[in-house]
Parts: sequence; C-alpha cells; structure tokens
Amino acid sequence: MIVGHIANVAEEGIFYPELLQKGLTYLQKTDFSQMAEGKYTIEGENLFATLSDYLPEAKENRKAEAHEKYIDIQYMVDGEEIIGFSRLSDKAKISEAYSEDKDITFYSNVENEGSIILSQGMYVVFFPWDIHRPCCISQQGIKVRKVVVKLLARDL
Repeated sequence: MIVGHIANVAEEGIFYPELLQKGLTYLQKTDFSQMAEGKYTIEGENLFATLSDYLPEAKENRKAEAHEKYIDIQYMVDGEEIIGFSRLSDKAKISEAYSEDKDITFYSNVENEGSIILSQGMYVVFFPWDIHRPCCISQQGIKVRKVVVKLLARDL
C-alpha cells in the first residue's frame, strides 16, 4: 500500500513503476470537476479510470475487498472518506468468493484492520496483497467525488 498526495507526484513518482507513474500523471493532469461519472480508458484494459460520486456509508455496511488482476489507485477529487486496510492473510475470512468478471473477493473478517482518512488531493495505492474497505463515512453528509484508476498488475 502507498499513500500520497497528488501535489507530490513529480518528486515521488520517479520511484514508481512506469504504469503506476502513468496512472498518477493522469490523475494529476485531468480536471475531473466537469466530467460525468463513468469509465474512462487510458490504455485499454491495462489502465483505466472510473469516476464516481456518492455518500460514504457506515463502516459496518461496507465490505472489505481485494483484487487479484488489478492494482487500485484511489484518488479523492472532492470530499473525504475513511478507508480500512489490512494485509491479505489466511486468517481473513472470505464472505464472497473471487469473481473473475469483477476482479474482486469480499471478506467478512479482517485481522488488524487499520484506517486512513482519504481527503481531497490524496491517493492510496492498493496491491493484490492489500485488503481494503473503501467508502466509509468520516463525517455525516460529506459527498465524495473519487476516481479509481485500475492498473493491470502483471504489467508492473
């Protein structure tokens, strides 16, 4: 897992693999304020983004998840949410088996789950060995605009 701020991409990005740099550069250079919700292709199925607007929910209503095929860059355009995180281990209890179509496994029990507050301009990168619980409420009534960039893990 990597946590950063988009303002630091020029300095920190040089330490990241090329595909991750491309995803962060896309986030840095794109004005999401007037864009419609939906999927945006950057480099085919190797690198694409999804823009969403929503109200975060209570943590107990959100499922912990992990991906096998893609790496997530979750970037907060506007608003704030809490994201739970933990390292994938054999102690994590699967509640919904891996869906190849959606590239997702859901978990009912996560060991040693920490949390971060993702606020405007921040991003977090989740790798296939990271369980994460996004979209949790930090403050009542704060609407979120967030972009999730998906990077094909085998291309890193």
